[in-house]
Amino acid sequence: MNLVSNRFYLTTNTGLLKNLILSVFAVLAFAKAYSQKSTLSGTIIEAGTGETMLNVNVIIVELKTGTISNEYGYYSITLPDGDYTVQYSSIGYATVEKKISLTENIKLDISLKEEGEELEAIVINADVEKLSTKSPQMSVNALSIETIKKVPVVLGETDLIKALTLLPGVSNAGEGSAGFNVRGGAADQNLVLLDEATLYGSDHLFGFFSVFNPDAIKDLKLYKGGIPARYGGRVSSVLDIYQRDGNKKQFSGTGGIGIVASRLLFEGPIIKDKASFLVGGRSSYAHLFLPLFDIENEAYFYDLNAKLSFNLDDNNRLYLSSYFGRDVFNVNNLFANTFGNSFVNVRWNHLFNEKWFSNASLIFSDYNYGLELNFVEFTFDSGITNLNAKYDLTHFVNDKVKMKYGLNSIYYEFDPGRIQPTSPTSGINDRQLIKKYAWENGIYADGEFAVTDDININAGLRISTFSRLGQESLNIYENNQPLLYNQDLGVYESAEEIDTLSSSRSETLKSFVNLEPRFSIAYSLDDDTSIKASYQRINQYIHLISNTNAPTPFDLYAPSGTFIDPQVGDQVAAGFFKNIGDYSIETEAFYKTVQNRLDYIDGADLIANDAVEQILLEGEARAYGLELLLRKNRGRLQGWIAYTLSRSEQRTPGRTALEPGINNGEWYNAAWDKTHDLTITTNYELNKKWDLGANFTLQTGQPITYPNGQYEFDGLFIPTFEARNSSRLPMVHRLDFSATYTPKPDKKKGWQSSWVFSLYNAYNRRNAVSITFGENEDTGRNEATRLAIFGIVPAVTYNFNF
Repeated sequence: MNLVSNRFYLTTNTGLLKNLILSVFAVLAFAKAYSQKSTLSGTIIEAGTGETMLNVNVIIVELKTGTISNEYGYYSITLPDGDYTVQYSSIGYATVEKKISLTENIKLDISLKEEGEELEAIVINADVEKLSTKSPQMSVNALSIETIKKVPVVLGETDLIKALTLLPGVSNAGEGSAGFNVRGGAADQNLVLLDEATLYGSDHLFGFFSVFNPDAIKDLKLYKGGIPARYGGRVSSVLDIYQRDGNKKQFSGTGGIGIVASRLLFEGPIIKDKASFLVGGRSSYAHLFLPLFDIENEAYFYDLNAKLSFNLDDNNRLYLSSYFGRDVFNVNNLFANTFGNSFVNVRWNHLFNEKWFSNASLIFSDYNYGLELNFVEFTFDSGITNLNAKYDLTHFVNDKVKMKYGLNSIYYEFDPGRIQPTSPTSGINDRQLIKKYAWENGIYADGEFAVTDDININAGLRISTFSRLGQESLNIYENNQPLLYNQDLGVYESAEEIDTLSSSRSETLKSFVNLEPRFSIAYSLDDDTSIKASYQRINQYIHLISNTNAPTPFDLYAPSGTFIDPQVGDQVAAGFFKNIGDYSIETEAFYKTVQNRLDYIDGADLIANDAVEQILLEGEARAYGLELLLRKNRGRLQGWIAYTLSRSEQRTPGRTALEPGINNGEWYNAAWDKTHDLTITTNYELNKKWDLGANFTLQTGQPITYPNGQYEFDGLFIPTFEARNSSRLPMVHRLDFSATYTPKPDKKKGWQSSWVFSLYNAYNRRNAVSITFGENEDTGRNEATRLAIFGIVPAVTYNFNF
């Protein structure tokens, strides 16, 4: 090869090499630029009050993706670097649109103004209650406070629990009954949280009112299935409610005056834009008028909500929230009782950086029940106290993955009661029933994963432990059997203890360790259609021992231990979800089983029972059904149609082939089973001043056990009964109306007011809550007596804010 050729070769190859190197660098640079990601994060507040806003939509327009703000108003989303349009929207608020150039992490705090504050603003009509088809979360009932306040209710008082029973899968045991039932579960299988604190009763006056002051509530969600791993301790549902923080901008107040109860709430800044307070109270007063009618009975309630909120700096927030509520009854000075919940919660939010958010809580809660029986001259006091320490950590990994981790530890003290004489001549000894102690722990990891554009998964695992701690005295029985079966008489009998064991609280009598997997998946058929499925396992260590259809203050709470195993609940669910313009459709099928479900023997005595293990048998429960929800989410006419077709059953077989168990070991209807449950709820905006509401309810009557004969023994007539819960009360149906009148709807400052006129049970249907049988003293014939609590009930409430 000559010199010229060599030069040409070197020149040519050098050029090729140079171009190749430049190409490689260009590809690497492009790849780096394309893969470079940064995080957009911040806190969203309500402009008028400084209140943090949860569930606000944060939409990246160009990518058609986004996120929502969490319980404390914080959001975070990681995106490829680039120029974007970001929309922040929530129902009733003007949309905020921001142009950003994302080349590094950006912290962007946003204030949203209410709909009427900016005439030129875009107003979002999409309802927060409208389902998100892409989210793997399913089996959630969500209602805005504005919707709840428009639902007609008895005596005109806004009621969160009653509003939730208008949605599929949720019911209660009837008018005037406490608690609520979810997907065929018992009332004690619901975890009720208010600002993360557990409440052991959700009602006032045995179900006529809920314990939640609507003016103090920011948000609520009822998880019926697919329950995230951060929750534990109840096998049926979780009702998670958060109180408002209080106005950080200016002093304000709200309240209402009704025919039987009134409420008043104040809020305002301690340090403007930095710290705020909220305090609100409610009370009923119908009992004040009873002496005018020469009635000595009393029945009333009162409660108090309070909260302090402090923005310590950009990364730290401190909250102190509390609740105190009491019910008081006095019947002809024969007996009186008081009962209620209280709690105090100290919470600390800390933002480590744009991707790590934490919340630490220390919660003290107490449920107390006191009874005074004047005719036998003694008092009885019982309760549950617990101290709960919990820590939750959220990691916004990237735009496809969000992880949550946490742990909590709860120390329980169960006080079954203390009996004290009120007179030295009563003949009753001062007696403290044996207190019980326990320690429940949980640790979890939970993740949301966008596997593809069409598949989203939520998967988690919770490990729960429960330790029954030492107590002053524990009964010891022969063969460890506290309950015996008398084959000759065909009845169960309490066993006699052969010894007692005393142990210190530092000892452990019995321990349980359980794994609780959770999984849910959503597959999007298109932007408005998806199918979802979920599975959950949850262990419940606290049991409500009750022989009534709904919980009452007379019932006993008992921890798992030597003689009582924890309930184990498994549930699978699948559903179809679709948005069609102003409408949305949700349909779900579910199947749930519960192991170790407690049942009481016939003739069980619960009051002041120091050995409940002597009246209990363990069985199983199952529930299955189909739910349908059709909503209209926008327009002057809004509302929904909800229908549930379901079955809820229990079975308690004998422990041996010689024992009959309960109901001969056959499946029988649970006391709260309702085959058909249909509700139609509507609200119509007639004009700016008038809103009209109506709801119709149609339900299968609840199961009941009727006598089917009688026999004479020693001059007494003894009734015999059919199989447990094999009959039903008559079908329940009712129509309610409401009308809300706002005299000055355009007024946004100063004193504002509205009137709510309601008509409960408009056509005066006498729905039976019970049927009792007895002998007519005049005729000597047996007869049935049907009890109905409410006929038609008109009411008016005056609401105001300033």
